[in-house]
Amino acid sequence: MTAGKNDKSPRRVVNESGIEIKPLYTAEDVQQSGGSDGVGQPGAFPFTRGIHDLMYRKRPWTMRQYAGFGQPAETNERFRYLIANGQTGLNVAFDLPTQCGLDSDDPLAQGEVGRVGMAVDTLEDFEIAFAGIDLDRITVSLTINGAAAVLIAMYFAMAQKRGYDLKQLRGTAQNDILKEFIGRGTWVFPVEPSIKLVGDTILYCAEHAPLYSPVSVCGYHIRESGASPVQEMAYAFCIAKAYIDHVLARGLKIDEFASRLSFNFDIHGNLFEQVAKFRAGRRLWASMLKERYGTENPKSMWMRMIAGGGGGGLTIEQPENNIVRSAYYALISALSGTQTMALCSYDEAYTIPSEKAARISLRTMQILVEEMGLCDTVDPLGGSYYVETLTNQMEEKIRGAMDELDAQGGIVQAVSDGRIQAAVSKQAYEDLRKLERGETRKVGVNCYELDEEQPQVEFHPFDETVCGEQVKRLNRVRVERDGAAVASALDRVSADAKAGSNVMPAIVEAVKAYATVGELTSRLVEVYGRYDEPVRF
Repeated sequence: MTAGKNDKSPRRVVNESGIEIKPLYTAEDVQQSGGSDGVGQPGAFPFTRGIHDLMYRKRPWTMRQYAGFGQPAETNERFRYLIANGQTGLNVAFDLPTQCGLDSDDPLAQGEVGRVGMAVDTLEDFEIAFAGIDLDRITVSLTINGAAAVLIAMYFAMAQKRGYDLKQLRGTAQNDILKEFIGRGTWVFPVEPSIKLVGDTILYCAEHAPLYSPVSVCGYHIRESGASPVQEMAYAFCIAKAYIDHVLARGLKIDEFASRLSFNFDIHGNLFEQVAKFRAGRRLWASMLKERYGTENPKSMWMRMIAGGGGGGLTIEQPENNIVRSAYYALISALSGTQTMALCSYDEAYTIPSEKAARISLRTMQILVEEMGLCDTVDPLGGSYYVETLTNQMEEKIRGAMDELDAQGGIVQAVSDGRIQAAVSKQAYEDLRKLERGETRKVGVNCYELDEEQPQVEFHPFDETVCGEQVKRLNRVRVERDGAAVASALDRVSADAKAGSNVMPAIVEAVKAYATVGELTSRLVEVYGRYDEPVRF
């Protein structure tokens, strides 16, 4: 609401989380919002100021750009390019057929093979994609959900084949299926067996790959789908609770796996609101793990996260402005105490990033490290009356949203009957209307527009021959592999699924025999069925 022309009172400002922002903050505001007792010291409970005592003064954040397209060899080339330019981690994009558990020759995969990510059918594709990459030096994040169990198994099998010890292997899989039901849609199985598969991977990693992070709970995609910053954090924490409760019910102790859970969060919007949501989130997560679950290991209380520029903040209009936006998103990420950073490139509203665009995003993060002093001291905004007040208020809002959801039966039930999906869609619609009415200002979109404009971006040239070449390689593998060994391994997967056992050991053996993504998914679908999405109006 804007003040009248002759009204000298300040305009009213309310952030996306529904918190009214005062024109001035003092120590009294901090006390009234909850005080400063929860600020603490970095590296100590409740970790408001960061999970490590020296944070970036000891080591800068990992830089992990999202990359992958076409066939594995093309993706390997982009990986090598990014590493050569200073990237310190890999974040793998898979095409839609792979994400949905389809082989490249499946009729449903037509037109999508290699289009928005790397096509993967068998273990051989992983062997090609990661050839020449030191998995001890470069950690890998797999952005996969519906088919996560199969792709994690392939990564482990590839690493073992190259001589790596799984006990020492680090890396991350997204593997957050509940957020897929809410925000993206690359689900395969119904809700309950999907959660069971997530639990299978957590239990398997606890025994065989204890340094690997089998789940990265993604508030990111929930936010990108339209959720507010408060909803992003609240829903992510409720999802994490659901996974924890499931695994605890299966006999694992909290400190045997909680330290390997991680989070993927989104950044776009108001700088101070974003910083406060992460400081509040760290404190709330630590308190919940300590009070609700009785964890004794401080590492189990860490909210380890990747946080970077969200594509939802970028615009098609005046795409060069996205370079500036992403620089601010990177600044927010650093000020928020992230462990890993990734930025959407300026051309991602149009296409898969060009090498130039990806390099600009990488250089943006490197400039923060090398030139801007973001690694000089821990939590530089800590102690600000405004930031500490907002942190307290955000924690209260997030906790309230979680309590409300729990009172309604919890996140699993809310996802199953479509209530969360409806709430996020409603929020997205309301935000769009505010943008259209000009209530939310977006430079180049509803203010400071240009009358005539052509996008100055380099479109990624999709190669129509990718599908044929990928299918040709897939068919060759099918001919060359030991068919009897594949059939036996797939039968074991089916039997373990029917028995309710952990299917990961059987899947690992099947991918080592070069069973395909589609074959494994089909066997699990025969037991678990397919998800039928509820639609609410």
